[in-house]
Amino acid sequence: MRSSVITLIVILIMPYLALPKDVTRSSSPSSRLHMIKPLNPQNLRELFRYTGEPMHFVSAHRGGPQQKFPENCIATFENTIQHTFAIMEIDLRYTKDGVIVVHHDAKLGRTTTGKGPVAKLTLQELKELRLKDTEGLVTDFQIPTLDDVLQWARGKTILVLDQKDVPVEVCVRKVEEHRAEAYTMLIVYSFENAWKCYELNKDIMMEVMIPNIEKFYEFDKTGIPWSNIIAFVGHTPPRDKELLQMIHAKGTCCMVGTSRNLDREYIVNRVSGASQVEQQYRALLQWWADVIETDLPIEVGRLLYSESVIPASKSQFFQVLDF
Repeated sequence: MRSSVITLIVILIMPYLALPKDVTRSSSPSSRLHMIKPLNPQNLRELFRYTGEPMHFVSAHRGGPQQKFPENCIATFENTIQHTFAIMEIDLRYTKDGVIVVHHDAKLGRTTTGKGPVAKLTLQELKELRLKDTEGLVTDFQIPTLDDVLQWARGKTILVLDQKDVPVEVCVRKVEEHRAEAYTMLIVYSFENAWKCYELNKDIMMEVMIPNIEKFYEFDKTGIPWSNIIAFVGHTPPRDKELLQMIHAKGTCCMVGTSRNLDREYIVNRVSGASQVEQQYRALLQWWADVIETDLPIEVGRLLYSESVIPASKSQFFQVLDF
């Protein structure tokens, strides 16, 4: 009996023993993780199938950076899901020696202690650098590899991979290498690349730009199942409700980005009061947007969603873990 109890305890804590060294837990006495846990590719498609019920999570643009937590950093991802349910939009770059790292800019100066192009340094050279936070302050964190992030994300959240200079076929191979089809999506910037991804692996979901009705019909003609995508309808609040209704009629959810508009308004008005901006976030959901991609996932997640009202039909994909 005692050995069985010990085995159970080991199973429960193993995911946390395996966390990368640069993950920093919250210092609060009671911490929690808001985990999104589809177990297979079918679960992932079911999670993003439009049912008319609220989705109850945001997409954290570059992981949700803030003071002390740099963008595209595992510690930042961890911090975000300690506060709210969120999927992680991350960016991929090649190093000089062909390793895929998670970094947005082609150059290092804005976000690290280094200079010059990411592609001019080896992984070992990049590991000597440190990441800067949103205030430009140097942290102890390093640029992670895609392998690091894929390992961290399993059982915790869903990754949305923005390819940058990494070809779609390489992204597909990396997802397959980690058997990560259940918790990874690819951002594709053309229907040609969407078809390439679908041909290579029909289990991989994609985020596809469909900003207008013309693009809706163009994608529909590709033959790619609508169940394989979430439709990104733009970085500005949608004006064409008919487009969102047409996408929903295909059983597909819609994502809208706020990093270039509402997020900036929210930051400016946070001190003086952001009630009007908050209403604009809520209006996006009333306009039938399902997922908001935001630079402020903690604030927007808390503003729009409540874990107490997760739809019963999708509750199996969500778990709050206190530790």
